[in-house]
Amino acid sequence: MRSRFAEPGLSVARAPAPRLGGPTFSLGDRVRRLAWSACWLLLAAWTPPAMRGWRRALLRLFGASIHPTAIIRGSARIWWPANLTMGAHASMGPGVICYNVAPVIIGDFAIVSQRAHLCTGTHDVDDDAFPLVAGPIRIGAGAWIAAEAFVGPNVEVGAHAVLGARAVAARSLEPHMIYVGNPARAVRRRRLRNML
Repeated sequence: MRSRFAEPGLSVARAPAPRLGGPTFSLGDRVRRLAWSACWLLLAAWTPPAMRGWRRALLRLFGASIHPTAIIRGSARIWWPANLTMGAHASMGPGVICYNVAPVIIGDFAIVSQRAHLCTGTHDVDDDAFPLVAGPIRIGAGAWIAAEAFVGPNVEVGAHAVLGARAVAARSLEPHMIYVGNPARAVRRRRLRNML
């Protein structure tokens, strides 16, 4: 799904911006998202951890690319499945918010822990219409996004990097480094003893 305001030559007078009461997405996009949200709420959100195969199947039905060994908890909130790719043994923990108006790619063995927030959308603060601007998030193989951490748009988390609990990544993170704080800053190199 793409914001209506990403279209070149859009006339704000013809299509009011969200700040003026207009929708960000087309009616068709909003109906598809409503169907997805209702499906997840009714068929997946309440399911026990062991029903991970069922949750993967629902995500695939709506266009997600999910490896058969990936794990997605029922309490995770995924904005649009077609913008989600998860590799082998990738994990999305309880309460994760995946606001993926742009692609989110989670590599093999990467972990997104409980209540982390993957946010691919922001707004153009230099435009009075305040339009939505989106950019992808890529989480490399073996990386760990710890509890309640925030990853913003256009961020690439390098392979085996760690973003500590409640840290904020507004810029890309180097592979094999551990980051903490807001904004996230590197504190040391990760020393992996038994790399998969």
